[in-house]
Amino acid sequence: MTSTSPNNEKLQKILARAGFGSRRSVEPLIAEGHVKVNGRVAKLGDRATANDRIMVKDRLIKESRLEKQSTKIILYNKPEGRICTRNDEKGRETIFEQLPRIFNGRWINIGRLDLNTSGLMILTNNGELANRMMHPSYEMEREYTVRVFGDVTDVTIKKMQAGVTLEDGVARFTRIQKMKQSDEGQNKWFRVTLKQGKYREVRRIWESQGHPVSRLHRVRYGLFTIPKNLRKGKTEELSWKQVNQLLKSVDLSEEARPDMRHQQGRIKTTERQSKAMNKQLNRKKKTIHDLSEEKGCFRRGGRR
Repeated sequence: MTSTSPNNEKLQKILARAGFGSRRSVEPLIAEGHVKVNGRVAKLGDRATANDRIMVKDRLIKESRLEKQSTKIILYNKPEGRICTRNDEKGRETIFEQLPRIFNGRWINIGRLDLNTSGLMILTNNGELANRMMHPSYEMEREYTVRVFGDVTDVTIKKMQAGVTLEDGVARFTRIQKMKQSDEGQNKWFRVTLKQGKYREVRRIWESQGHPVSRLHRVRYGLFTIPKNLRKGKTEELSWKQVNQLLKSVDLSEEARPDMRHQQGRIKTTERQSKAMNKQLNRKKKTIHDLSEEKGCFRRGGRR
């Protein structure tokens, strides 16, 4: 069933915005009959609005969750030993236990890191943003520091850049750089970059060449580098300007300032507050480069 309202949207887009995952990941929920709109089982292609009565697995979704929320993005420094699922049958610790509480939605991780990998993760409450950042067409670079066993020859490096065949297809590094003062006995440190996020891809590329990986740490994802002062297990929320820089990089519309959305009829600002707000709004817009100096987490780049 499809809503006839002029404000309707695809059902998977609404569910993604409500925090059920990316658009792609919520499609099976609809296809398997777990979603109802106004009492009828929904199907892929259906459209709805936030005013419709939407149920997921027989649980009614609050209207406040279905309405468009301001985009929130956090950077998280994942320690080793935590998994990226919400619940674990083995009782292992998850990353979600360390994240700040979010209202009217839930955190969606943009990509994953396996149990023994540490470093930068990005999480958002915007399912469409998560979907685009993970989509291959946007070619979001992932950069890692990796410690491998054995002497790595130039021939091996060229081979990994040209592409090696794994069980799920060809994989390659776009850049490989040996790190200065990297030798630790028979172990060597490298900095590698790739544009995909397949399961354990970095480890499998190295292992295909006979070099087991003993340490793996992600330092960058797309525009973001991990802030130097962000401790393991901690998070940092991006500013409104930084959020809009990222939205633009994946062809999404910029959002209004959160403190400007519902002022009229709700907040009475003093003359002094108004002047201060106008001064802030009229400042010269900073570039991504300027933002990197301000927060230490942005990097030039984006869609290629």
